[in-house]
Amino acid sequence: MNSSKQRLVVLGSTGSIGVNTLDVVDRHPDRFEIFALTAATRVDVLLAQCVRHKPTFAVMASEPHGKALQQQCAALGLGTQVLWGSAAIEMVAAHELVDMVMAAIVGAAGLAPCLAAARTGKRLLLANKEALVVGGQLFIDTVAAGGAVLLPIDSEHSAIFQSLPEDPQTWATRVDKIILTASGGPFRTRNPAALCDVTPEEACAHPNWIMGRKISVDSATMMNKALEVIEARYLFGMAPRKIEVVIHPQSVIHSMVQYVDNSVVAQLGTPDMRGPIAYGLSWPHRIASGASALDFASMAALTFETFDNDGHRARFPGLALAWDVLEGALGSPAVLNAANEIAVEAFLERRIRFDQIHRVNVQTLESLLPAPPASLADLLELDAQARATARAVVAGLHG
Repeated sequence: MNSSKQRLVVLGSTGSIGVNTLDVVDRHPDRFEIFALTAATRVDVLLAQCVRHKPTFAVMASEPHGKALQQQCAALGLGTQVLWGSAAIEMVAAHELVDMVMAAIVGAAGLAPCLAAARTGKRLLLANKEALVVGGQLFIDTVAAGGAVLLPIDSEHSAIFQSLPEDPQTWATRVDKIILTASGGPFRTRNPAALCDVTPEEACAHPNWIMGRKISVDSATMMNKALEVIEARYLFGMAPRKIEVVIHPQSVIHSMVQYVDNSVVAQLGTPDMRGPIAYGLSWPHRIASGASALDFASMAALTFETFDNDGHRARFPGLALAWDVLEGALGSPAVLNAANEIAVEAFLERRIRFDQIHRVNVQTLESLLPAPPASLADLLELDAQARATARAVVAGLHG
């Protein structure tokens, strides 16, 4: 292994963020090498990635998938060591030979390896919202204690990070507010009364971004933006009242920072995740990402819509839950996240309607008063309780 290169672990390498990360890495073979790749179920994709990148380790989430990958790697004579299970995923994230960890595991399952990377002082490229939404202050404290470098990969949070002053110590005095942009998803102009008829196929057809099914549904409900508000509160240490959301259908301005003098700094780019990924990999420098340049001459008009109107409040009731849980009991964001995962899963399996996702989230929040979580075990227990509660709500709706 070449010690002059940055050694990278990609958690969730077969998803869209993982695939885009490997695309950027491929463009800079002199700078990066892949130490480990992990995946949940897609053995064939991870096998192809192992052939291409020859990682030291490849880890599947479960034993059956791990053994299937192990057999295929052996048949091809690959030197990659195949492991499986959550402990193995945490092991590669915290490995002493690793410099950087791309955290792209979807859902609360990504929290434990993120904490492992943070404890061991890695450069942690965070594409997993749930690490901050569920982990909250506990996660931020772990990053600080471990001396890790936390860099946001979500396009909106990367844009904010790029638009903030370089010295975080000045954010409180120089910044008036941060403004997250949202595309509005596929139902921005849909009659709210017609949302009960939305199919999973419609909800997964995002107008601007190519994403996985779960995050596509979250974009359609704007729950992704609610989670991003929570994430921004912890990433940037901003009070909830200093975080705003505006709908920007073209997805060209990825987010903005308004300063105390009312000047606004924004980050623009094509809707391509390779941009923020490349910035995270190379920060504080910049490298080629493969993303197309903006063509200002052919660009459509840039438009903005406030969330605070009757139509959008009816279409996207889940967005307001972000501020509700940030002002509620500690642990409430974790409850919201777990409930939403169960609700989206039920919708994708056609067990509840699209408009009932919000009802599951609200009823779960109303049914559970969390105690302040003080450890990973507390967070996982709270997550399990919230999921059980949400499943009971889904069963009641379905019945």
